[in-house]
Amino acid sequence: MADPAPAPVKNQLGTFAGVFTPSILTILGVIMFLRAGYVIGHAGIGGALGILLIAEGIVLLTALSVAAIATNTQVHGGGAYYLISRALGPEFGGAIGITLFAAQTLSVPFHILGFSEALVQTFDGLAPHVRWVCLATATILFVLNMRGIRWALNVQFAILAVLALSILFFLGGLALQFDATTFADNWSARSPSDYRFWTLFAIFFPAVTGIMAGINMSGDLRNPNRSLSRGTLLAVAVGGLIYALQILLMGGAASRAMLIDSPYGVLIANALLGAGFLVVAGMFSASISSALSSFLAAPRVVQAIARDRLLKRISLLAAGSKHGDEPRRALTLTFLITVAVLWLATAADAGAAFNRVAAIVTMFFLSTYLIINVAAFVEAASSNPSFRPRFKWFHWSTALAGAVGCGLTMILIHPGNTVIALVMIGALYAYMSRRSYITTFGDARRGFIYATISRYLLRLREFRPHPKNWRPTILILSGKPQTRLNLILYGVWLEAGRGIVTVAQLMMGELAASHDRRKEALAALREFIYDNQINAFPEVVVTPNFDEGVRMLLQGHSIGPIKPNIVLMGWPRDPERIQPFFRHVNDVHTLGMSAISIIGQETDVQRGEKRIDLWWRGQENGSLMLILAHLLTHNWEWANTRIRLVRLVEQEQEVKSARESMVQLVESARIDAEVHPIYSRDSFRDVFRRASADAAAIFVGFHPVEESKALAFHANVTHILEDMPTTLLVCSSGEADLLA
Repeated sequence: MADPAPAPVKNQLGTFAGVFTPSILTILGVIMFLRAGYVIGHAGIGGALGILLIAEGIVLLTALSVAAIATNTQVHGGGAYYLISRALGPEFGGAIGITLFAAQTLSVPFHILGFSEALVQTFDGLAPHVRWVCLATATILFVLNMRGIRWALNVQFAILAVLALSILFFLGGLALQFDATTFADNWSARSPSDYRFWTLFAIFFPAVTGIMAGINMSGDLRNPNRSLSRGTLLAVAVGGLIYALQILLMGGAASRAMLIDSPYGVLIANALLGAGFLVVAGMFSASISSALSSFLAAPRVVQAIARDRLLKRISLLAAGSKHGDEPRRALTLTFLITVAVLWLATAADAGAAFNRVAAIVTMFFLSTYLIINVAAFVEAASSNPSFRPRFKWFHWSTALAGAVGCGLTMILIHPGNTVIALVMIGALYAYMSRRSYITTFGDARRGFIYATISRYLLRLREFRPHPKNWRPTILILSGKPQTRLNLILYGVWLEAGRGIVTVAQLMMGELAASHDRRKEALAALREFIYDNQINAFPEVVVTPNFDEGVRMLLQGHSIGPIKPNIVLMGWPRDPERIQPFFRHVNDVHTLGMSAISIIGQETDVQRGEKRIDLWWRGQENGSLMLILAHLLTHNWEWANTRIRLVRLVEQEQEVKSARESMVQLVESARIDAEVHPIYSRDSFRDVFRRASADAAAIFVGFHPVEESKALAFHANVTHILEDMPTTLLVCSSGEADLLA
């Protein structure tokens, strides 16, 4: 047998090379050179600082969330996708992973467009050839990335040195040209402004999205738990400080007109020692390095999604190279998308295209940040004992603030685009939710739901029951469910999405000896419920005595304060089970629950008229019967089914008054139902069978029966209902109030 192929050798990058460098190079990118002055000119220094503060606040809160999640789990490739999927599950992870891939992929042409804009401003002769400049740049970056991350990082170190020198020279030059009068003139926003505050924010925000470039390198880090938190926070701090200095110095060194019309030219003209060429070199370095970082990050996201087998159609993208596990197939996909976007964007005004792509990238990244913060909030709020992040400067409130901040900012930037972005993510989530996954990620959703339910169950116990809040909580004594599907279906129909259904099966035997058999039965019951799309909880109880087991189940089954208020049973056919059956009915009644027995082996939804007959003999049982009949019609199988109240009166002159009282009752109950009083001297059996033989289902009330009368009662009921549609015999506890 051939030896298996060796696993790819992973890269082992540190904090500086793997996280800080790609992050800071993307943060200090084209926005700093081409759009920061533009934003200052329109928004004013104060407005620009406000934009920076909001943007940095959102990114800082997101970085705290990233640090908390990253220091709480073993982190592998995929960056933000990996963190989200392991916190919120494959559905959210897949949806936001695809969104993040789109954002990172669009960032590549975004930065290349910025590079080409600066190149054209520097060399006017290239203006007619912008498209080919963009495509050539994309091709060179693609080839460089195909050589591997080590080549790309070596280039980035050189770029970082050039960029640092460029920033030092233009900040130094702006400081020498600083003028207090110019600063005061530029403090407030331009009036009237061509752009809204939030439009300017959308243009500026890509400047702070660089943290994703570092986070998405998680699979290439030597110690991702430590490097992700430290490198990301350091990049946020350094980037925020440099942008704040640029806003203050640039706003005091150039007129508003210059800031708006030629922000890049202002930096070149004011460079220290007249070294404008360093600013040009810095601009080229920043745009190329940002595109390079996005080129590195995007393929690694989609590679991680493919490796989790969330989407079969992208499974080919899971492959990595032998050395370094480079995602070359995913890189090729990123390149093709980049080329397509550049081709379309350069068909019109490149500057306008740059702004449009910036706004799209902003929305995608804000969506990603929002979900990252939601993931951290869910992790913290779930109170799972497993949530023990080593990063201590995190609290659930910071994650919640970050999520709210992202959401509000998206709405303020553009409500329509926000809806589009959220609908896209929702559609992806819905698509992912319909898929069946072989494994789960042990995500925090279960813990979050558990904590929420536990908290509300404790609150629920403080509320006294009231008829207005009555809901069907049904315990079905199913026996072997495969032979009693009708019983289970009616239980689910009667619940109608308003309550809780438990399907319980009793097994004879001793627990120790039957433990494995119980596990198998429980698994089979779960599978039966799943295959038949039944919204119910399974339960299997082992008991040495069937009747005692039923009594224990009736007393002990509950979910905190939520206890069954209806017990659903079949109708006994074995003569030996008749008296025990009625003893159980009496036990149910004693415990304050309602008992319902269903007679009929076939589901009669399509039988006869689409009509439910309810035989009325007073509100004691009638209230529950009418409520349940009403709930039955709320299932799609019973849609448009009429409810008919049938009442047998003893005197012919009572028909009119009976009709009037029944009409008044139906109106007071707010339930659509017909009334049908009947006067006849025939036996009840004959009248009953004549009136309801063509109904789809029948409700009839009964009272607890003494054990000595059980056999006679059973025989009489069986005789009356012979060959009749499915009939529900209802013995109400009186808890349900029709008029509540």
